[in-house]
Formats: sequence, C-alpha cells, structure tokens
Amino acid sequence: MTPKERFYTAASHRQPDRPPIQYYTTPEFHEKFQARFPGRNVYEMLEVDFRGVGPRRVKPTRQPEPGSPVQYYDEFGIGYAPQQYASGSYLEAYDLPFARMTAMDEVENYPWPSVEDYDFSRLRDDCKAQGDYVVCFGGAGIPDIINGVSRGRGMEQVLCDIAEENEVGIAVIDHRVDFYYGLLRRGLEEASDLIDVVCLGEDLGNQNGPMMSPPMFRDFFRPRLKKFFDLGHEFGCKVMMHSCGSTRKLQPDLIAMGLDILDAMQPEPAGMSPEEIKRESGDWLTFCGLISTQKTLPFGTVEECLAEARHRVEVIGKDGGYIFAPAHCIQPDTPLENVIAIYEVATGKKLE
Repeated sequence: MTPKERFYTAASHRQPDRPPIQYYTTPEFHEKFQARFPGRNVYEMLEVDFRGVGPRRVKPTRQPEPGSPVQYYDEFGIGYAPQQYASGSYLEAYDLPFARMTAMDEVENYPWPSVEDYDFSRLRDDCKAQGDYVVCFGGAGIPDIINGVSRGRGMEQVLCDIAEENEVGIAVIDHRVDFYYGLLRRGLEEASDLIDVVCLGEDLGNQNGPMMSPPMFRDFFRPRLKKFFDLGHEFGCKVMMHSCGSTRKLQPDLIAMGLDILDAMQPEPAGMSPEEIKRESGDWLTFCGLISTQKTLPFGTVEECLAEARHRVEVIGKDGGYIFAPAHCIQPDTPLENVIAIYEVATGKKLE
C-alpha cells in the first residue's frame, strides 16, 4: 500500500497492510537518532507515512531587545526564553503580553496577527511535492485554547477566565481562535484537494481526568472546536486533534462533533486503557499514539518495548482505526534501542 492508501484504509476502520506510522520527537533526540544512522533519512527509514505543509509567514515578528533573555517573539507577540531541564532545553513563554490586558480596549487595539501576514502561493506545490505521503495541514497549536493562550496570559488566569466568564480573557481567546480559523480556511481554499488531514490540538485532559467538566466542555469548548472540525469536513479532509491526558469522558462528545482521529493518546492517565477505549470508541475514532513516553520508552527494557509495540499493532490496530506513534515527543534521555525496537515492530523490518 502507498502511505495514502494505508492511511485511508486505517481511518475507515479497515485492516491495512500495517498501521500508518507517525514519529514525534524532541530535536535533541532526533539529532541523537540521526547520528546513529548517518546519511540516512530517518523519516524514510522509519516509513513515516505523514508529511506536513503550511504557509510561509512574510511579516517579520518583533525582535528581542539587546540583552533580553527573550530569544524570539512569535506572531502573537509572546516572547520565549530558553529553559534548561535535566536532559534538554525548551523555549518557555517569558514575556506574556496577554497577562497585562485588563480592559476590552486593550484587547481590541492589540496588533493581532492576520492571515494576510502569510504567503500561500507555494502551498499547492508543497503539497504536490509530498507525492503519495499523507499531507497534513495545521498543527497541535491550533486552536489550542488552554495551552496556546496560557503562553501569553498564564494558565491559571486562562482557566479562571473561562470559569468566571471574564470578558477580557474570553475576547483574547476568541481573537486567537478566529485568526487560526481564517488561516486554515485560506489554506484549504488554496489546496484542499491535495490535503488529507487537518491537524488541530487542544489539551483537554490531565493525568486524573478531563481539565474541565463535560458540561463546561459542551458550553465553552465544543462550539469553538466544532467549527474547525466542520471546516475540515467542508473541504473533504479528515480531522485529527491532539490532546494530552485523559480524554475518555469527553470522547463521546468528540465523536458526536465528528472528530476522525484523536492524536498522541497517552495510555497512562486514568481511564485511558487502550483496550477499553478501543472497545468503547474504536468504531468511530481512529487512535494515534498509545506508545508510552512516560514509562515504557524511557524506562522499559527492549523486551517491554517490543511487547507494547506488538500489542498496539496486533490488538489495537486490528481491523484498522490505529496510527502507530509515540504518545508524545520522544525525550532526549530515551534509550535509542527502545525506539529502534518499537519501529522495527511497526515496519516489520530490522533498522540496523
């Protein structure tokens, strides 16, 4: 099967020749992995079926002041500074402009990004260049209400904004949501016949359950997310949404909203037993992920990694509805042998 054939077969809940394969990693781990296989294209070697495309931003973003710890500003004017952790480094939000907003006129007068800041003229050619790979448009940061807005306002404040119906905080959220909706619509108008998957993200869960009650999800999040689901379907695409944490209690709503693929699913949080969610939701949702990046990949033996990978392929992937992938980005201290082991199971071949 070609990658497209394999993907559409699995997403239609039919048995492909093997599950479609995705690869999520930190830059540090990818560099280490690439060094193990010099001169080889890791994505081709792992038989990754997906490729991403997007517009090019043409309007410059704000430049950091000399001597500032901020390394760069994004299109929303949020400044990021590097934060070192035990095994790697991440850019974390440092300058939070939305946190300084206390009145509606500050929100309305803010220099929000525009779809016109982006060049879509090469999008069709970029899609065509992917050949038979599955073409993905968007990403886990769209609309990403909780995490995305938190980077500019602080998570505690964003959650309070939603719970208290703070008009300033909700206006910030909706400006960001509306920008991303326009960006996706413009890209789909340009190249929807060449795009297979609209990729979205909203971290709805934590380790113990949903981040919000089901009624709050239906009241606040559902209308804002569903218009993105409907947009993808309007243009004939599958819709995939990333969510960390335990989403089990919300999966019936996601199914009713028309979501096709729930991405990077973690097996460790409460209620996220792969067998149980497959039994409950597997006739409607395709699952992407379920290879543990909290336990098995970083801390398990090669044999445990092989066993988990075989289970996902043979049990969860039986009759389709599954995309083989780590549950999140593979961290820098993950043993190479463990990652090699899971992808050897997925591809059915030795990688050495």
